[in-house]
Amino acid sequence: MTPDPVEEIDHVSPSPLEERLVAYLDGELDDEEVREVESLLAADPKARQTLSALERAWSLLDKAAADSVDESFTRTTLEMVSLKAAEELAQHEAELPRRRRRRWLAATGLMVACGLAGFFAVVLFWSNPNRQLLEDLPVLEDFDELQHVFNREDQDLQFLNLLYEHKLFVKEADDDA
Repeated sequence: MTPDPVEEIDHVSPSPLEERLVAYLDGELDDEEVREVESLLAADPKARQTLSALERAWSLLDKAAADSVDESFTRTTLEMVSLKAAEELAQHEAELPRRRRRRWLAATGLMVACGLAGFFAVVLFWSNPNRQLLEDLPVLEDFDELQHVFNREDQDLQFLNLLYEHKLFVKEADDDA
């Protein structure tokens, strides 16, 4: 990764020559220091080149500070920002019905799933009170005749033998075996 040139400039401290030349340009030197810098500039081409680069930088900085942003730039920038905000708001409002529909469908699906889970839980885990009634249905269909027979005490054993002969209890006998 290449280093950022701006970061490199921030980390490099100016040389003593550059510091003196900057002070010379700013008019911060006394008369004796001014004569020393001018004699250095007359003798050293590198010092003249550095002074020229600093003067160009100063003039660019002065020009940049003098340039101001006109009102049309501010107005167009604000218009662009407001248009972008309006587009984002319109997009958000266009997505609202879709989001509501998704929430409604999700809630409906959740309610249906909960209902089905409850139904299957009841079917699987709740004992059916009618199951025994359905198993005893053949006896209940003939309940009146059976009640009539049991009212006679002397024929109890004969009645049971008769039931056995008609194979009414065959299923139970097979289950016991």
